[in-house]
Amino acid sequence: MKILFAGASGVIGRLLVPLLLSEGHEIVAVSRAGATRSTDEGAAGLRWRGLDVFDREAVFAVLAEERPECVMHQLTDLRARDFAANSRIRIMGTRNLVDAAKAAGVQRMVAQSIAWIYEPGAAPATESARLDMDAAPPRGRMIQAVAALESATKEIAEHVILRYGLFYGPGTWYDREGSFANQVRAGEVEATSAITNFVHVEDAARAALQALDWPAGAVNVVDGDAAEETEWLPVYAEWLGAPAPRMASAPAPISLRPVSNEYAVSLGWGPQHRSWREEFRRG
Repeated sequence: MKILFAGASGVIGRLLVPLLLSEGHEIVAVSRAGATRSTDEGAAGLRWRGLDVFDREAVFAVLAEERPECVMHQLTDLRARDFAANSRIRIMGTRNLVDAAKAAGVQRMVAQSIAWIYEPGAAPATESARLDMDAAPPRGRMIQAVAALESATKEIAEHVILRYGLFYGPGTWYDREGSFANQVRAGEVEATSAITNFVHVEDAARAALQALDWPAGAVNVVDGDAAEETEWLPVYAEWLGAPAPRMASAPAPISLRPVSNEYAVSLGWGPQHRSWREEFRRG
């Protein structure tokens, strides 16, 4: 399959590109720089092209020229922890990719979404649970951007929306040298009762590979071991060799909930990294 890959140089892309190549797919990887320091640069079946997804005319031109069978949308903009920029790419970048894909006759798109968007509730959220669209800012703005991404993606007939849990593993904020790890070492993070649903980046990449054959719809991609920050953050700090985090004196300001991965498992996916507990307790 010929795949136009937007976001191939990101944390998921660096793992997913080799998986796609190993399955014999042809990849046209697009980025603003047009190149990457990836070890797979120049590999058979992989080409890099420069493309700014905010340049609507350029997006249409590249899609019209390449005529891919699938668009792999793993775009984010979080290098500077700029959440407004990330929302912009979810809204405008996705809109341009979807419109150009439709014009080029693309029938399949796999898009990156997130799992911490559901309205509060006690039971684990399945894919049919309502999104927390009434949340106050800044959470509300983030969810509206995610909803825009998902709504646009659904315009592609064979769409798969991957609602990823919080990434951990190599290259993420939660890696030993990641930005969150540095905050914990500096004693800047307080543990609250907020619930976190994790997924290892390697498992997230495998889900994106498998999604090429999944039926249309949203899929929760989480490890299934949700935990409050008060539970996992002390384990994480110990793993880093950092001071124990402060415990919040009040409930978390945002009520999050566990997320179910039963549907993803029924499709044949399963986390090889079955829990954050294994990673954060490994020496």
